[in-house]
Amino acid sequence: MNAPANIRELRISELSIHSGATPIVRNISLSLRPGQPLTLLGESGSGKSLVAQAVMGTLPQELVAAGTIRLDGADLIASSPEERRKRWGRAISLLPQEPWLALDPTMQVGPQVAEVHRFVGGQAAPRSNALALENLQEVGLDQAGALYPFQMSGGMCQRAAIAIAHAAGSGLLIADEPTKGLDADLRDSVVTRLKQEVEAGRLLLTITHDIGVARALGGTVGIMLEGQLIDIGPAELVLSAPSHPYSRALLDADPESWDQRAHAPSGDVVLAGRCLAKSFGAHVLFRDFDVEVRAGEIVAVTGPSGCGKTTVGNILLGLVKPDTGSVERRKNVSPLRFQKLYQDPPAAFPPHQTIRRGLRDLAKLHRLQWCDVEKLLTRLRLHKNLLDRLPSQISGGELQRFAIVRALLLDPVFLFADEATSRLDPVSQKEVIDFLIQTVRETGLGILLVTHDRALAERISTRTINLAGRESRDRR
Repeated sequence: MNAPANIRELRISELSIHSGATPIVRNISLSLRPGQPLTLLGESGSGKSLVAQAVMGTLPQELVAAGTIRLDGADLIASSPEERRKRWGRAISLLPQEPWLALDPTMQVGPQVAEVHRFVGGQAAPRSNALALENLQEVGLDQAGALYPFQMSGGMCQRAAIAIAHAAGSGLLIADEPTKGLDADLRDSVVTRLKQEVEAGRLLLTITHDIGVARALGGTVGIMLEGQLIDIGPAELVLSAPSHPYSRALLDADPESWDQRAHAPSGDVVLAGRCLAKSFGAHVLFRDFDVEVRAGEIVAVTGPSGCGKTTVGNILLGLVKPDTGSVERRKNVSPLRFQKLYQDPPAAFPPHQTIRRGLRDLAKLHRLQWCDVEKLLTRLRLHKNLLDRLPSQISGGELQRFAIVRALLLDPVFLFADEATSRLDPVSQKEVIDFLIQTVRETGLGILLVTHDRALAERISTRTINLAGRESRDRR
């Protein structure tokens, strides 16, 4: 890894971000110094990522930033586009929220890391390749250098993006949801890695929904709500005795504090896999694997990143063929009623089509009423003014809730929810989970839920299957 650039301070004063005359972020003031990481918490759409984009100089063209952002005295808002680009990867690095969009799909992961050392760090090709291997080993991907992003799980792509961000050696690292989609062990290893960057003198600004990550990183924690910074102070104080009611609600919504929500299934099997086996090359994901989902139940699948959780759901939906085994689906049910929520929502939305256009086309195609769309938007707390934006113009959590709206409009009997709440803050996650549980009880929907959050799985599922250990726990 390149030695961090020597940057002493990031200072943000009275930052506001507007869309036309509408304020989205208002009067944000904070500072960041070596040895004192800053973590921003808050609900999806509260403006956390917009603050990061303002620092990077990558705000969408329709948004305008006012106030001052100074990096060692340099005014980032007043900088020209050329000056901003010169800082990228050298003074400032971004670990993006959606690694699926950040990685080059046509290029193997090893060379993607190596080119950072070669073109940013100025290393020779052999040395760049050696350093890239070290970076991948540090995030547990030493065997993945020859893989393309589409050959890796969401968690593996996230770790690859982390390796690339670390390789740059910039003085300021912005980590936007760095542990999203990672199992507990990998999450802890990423947090340890980020703390090492702080110890090496790098400024660290982290945006996360994970309260455990904020607590582990320490330093300063700020909590945002509706574009404003409502709580800020030392992590141990804000996360134990917050000053704002929303901050307390955020802490209380952690799945660790939830009551048991699981209940017995209400009907017959809607989808089952019998004696399933799947390998990719010499890598065996699973053999002789059985799974079934009944009407009115939630079955959770847990396990480490890359163990085959997503593959199981894709096999059940017919998106991937098993090497051996069979899939049984409820007879006389339209294939459209077997739906999937993708781990990476941007992968499921046309990037140049507004959300409204997509939902209107869906309603027209399947002869649905627009009022049905509006009812779901209200229940999932999605503002109508988001409908006329592109997928890239709304937060990951908002986009995930739109994905839920789209899936439920087709009245599914089965829903494969692949990390369906990983982009949501604890309050929004609790609301969405409560909504899904209510839908299960009202309609008999069967859900196969992939999650890395064992506490969440334990509290809402009828059965939890640990794919890596083949452990199955039944709570009926």
